Amino acid sequence: MIYATLLICLLASLVLTPLVRKTALYFDVTDKPDKRRVNVKPIPSLGGLAIYISFTVGLFLLPIDKAIVWPIFFSGTVMMLTGFIDDLFEIKARYKLLGQIAAAFIIVFWGGLTIEFINLPFGGELHFGMFSIPLTILWIVAITNAVNLIDGLDGLAAGVSTIALLTILGMAFIMSDPVVIMISAILIAATLGFLPFNFNPAKIFMGDTGALFFRILDSCAIRDGL
Repeated sequence: MIYATLLICLLASLVLTPLVRKTALYFDVTDKPDKRRVNVKPIPSLGGLAIYISFTVGLFLLPIDKAIVWPIFFSGTVMMLTGFIDDLFEIKARYKLLGQIAAAFIIVFWGGLTIEFINLPFGGELHFGMFSIPLTILWIVAITNAVNLIDGLDGLAAGVSTIALLTILGMAFIMSDPVVIMISAILIAATLGFLPFNFNPAKIFMGDTGALFFRILDSCAIRDGL
C-alpha cells in the first residue's frame, strides 16, 4: 500500500506541476526580475500547489490514524493558503505571520506535538517544561521563514527541503516510527515530482505557497524527536 501511495504522489506531482505552471502564467502569477532576484524573466510561482495537492492525496491514502492526519492536513492547508494568498496579492508580513502562528497552534493544541526537550551534545537532556509550547510555536514560525527565504534560486528550496526530509526519514527508521516514515516518504515523493521543473533553468518556483507549506517538516521533526 505504501509503495503504491508513493507512486501516486510522484505521478500526481509530475502531472500537476506543468498544469499549475500554465495556470500561473495565464493569470500572471510570477516572480518578476528585480534587484533581489536572479531570474531574468518572469517565472511562475505557484509550484507549491502541486506539491500540496499530491501530498494531501497521499496523506489520506496512508494507513495511519486519522487523528494524526487531520491536524497535519488543516495546519498544512492554513500555511498553503497563507502562501497562496501572498503569491497572488503580496500581503503584508504581519498577515503572513498570523497565518503561520495559526497553523502552529493547530499542530500544538490539536495535534499535541510539542518540543518537550532536546538532547545535549555531551549527554543528558534539557527539558523545557512550561516553555515547550511557546518554543514549539517559535520553532515552527522560524523554520517556515527560513525555507521561504531560500526560494527563488533554481532547485534550492525544494532540494534543501528534500535533504531535510531524508534526514528525518533516516532518524524515523532508527527510532522505528512508521508514521513519520510514511509522512516523510510521501512528501519526498511529491517534491521529487516537482524538482524536474525547478532545476536550472527553472520553469517554475514553489513560491510562498510551497515554501510555507513545507513547515509540515516541523511536524515530522517534532514527532521524531529531532
